[in-house]
Parts: sequence; C-alpha cells; structure tokens
Amino acid sequence: VQLQASGGGLVQAGGSLRLSCAASGRTFSSYARGWFRQAPGKEREFVAAISWGSGSRDYADSVKGRFTISRDNAKNTVTLQMNSLKPEDTAVYYCAAGSRGRPGRFSYEYDYWGQGTLVTVSS
Repeated sequence: VQLQASGGGLVQAGGSLRLSCAASGRTFSSYARGWFRQAPGKEREFVAAISWGSGSRDYADSVKGRFTISRDNAKNTVTLQMNSLKPEDTAVYYCAAGSRGRPGRFSYEYDYWGQGTLVTVSS
C-alpha cells in the first residue's frame, strides 16, 4: 500500500500550486483523506481533510479560503489546490488516509501516510 504525493515546487508569494496524492495497493474510497504539513523546525500540522464521500471538508484556519481539497474515488486520488500562497506555507506536505471515513485534524486519526512533497514559497 502506497500513497504518493506530488506537485510540490518553488513558487512566488501569491502564486498557486496543485498537490496530488495517488494511492496504490488498495482502494481508499471509504477512507477519509487528509493533508498535513511540516515546516522546518516545527511540528507537523493539519492542513485539510475530506470525508470518504466528499460530503464533509475541514480546513485549518490558516489556509481557509485559499486551499481547496477534493478527491476522485474512481482514480483513488486526492488533490490540494493551493492559491494565494504565502511564505509561511513553505513546508513538506504529506497526504494521509484514515479508515474512520470522517475528516480528522490529528495524525493518529490516519492509518497511511505518503512520503511528502516540498512546497517552497518565496517572498
């Protein structure tokens, strides 16, 4: 079972990036999917999450209104559209899948993790 995050890179402040997380080895259609991030010298923090059927989404206050999480169960993927990026969004972004099916804000609520993709926002 593997979660593969991609789409990170270097972008100027105010720009956009789209992260994707592809799953393989099993289907995650009944799992909640989430994104977390970890900036240098800081702990991993919640970014966004979506329920198994896309009926419920949750966002950290710091990204609300700028980031959008979505999923395609047919493709076993989840994406994070990031707009109006700020230097403080610089971090390694991790995707995760949780068997509870409901969006969660804590790492322990997720069973599978991807390897991370680096997002760097320059000022």
